[in-house]
Amino acid sequence: MKDYDSVIIWLDYFNKNLSREKGRKVSRSFAVYDPQVSELVNAIKSLGYTIDKEHINDGARFPKRAHIKSGYVMVEKRGLNKNALLKSISEKIVLDRTRSRTR
Repeated sequence: MKDYDSVIIWLDYFNKNLSREKGRKVSRSFAVYDPQVSELVNAIKSLGYTIDKEHINDGARFPKRAHIKSGYVMVEKRGLNKNALLKSISEKIVLDRTRSRTR
């Protein structure tokens, strides 16, 4: 049954190695190489969302790349549309990666 109160955010949306045709949803400047579920969860939590453990699936396979395990996080819908939410999440992931590199 489809859950209309939440949005699924796949890791492949932020993978810089993928083309838009293969599933990337953000521009390459906002994408990162090989994103991790933990990075995605931290970015979503920093935006003020709460995530239960049952809403995190790190073994799921993105439909366009069914041969590779990717993972996703289910986030409750709020005022933002999905594209605005993806951009906010990707900016946070990029910012966190640049901070961790400079340390």
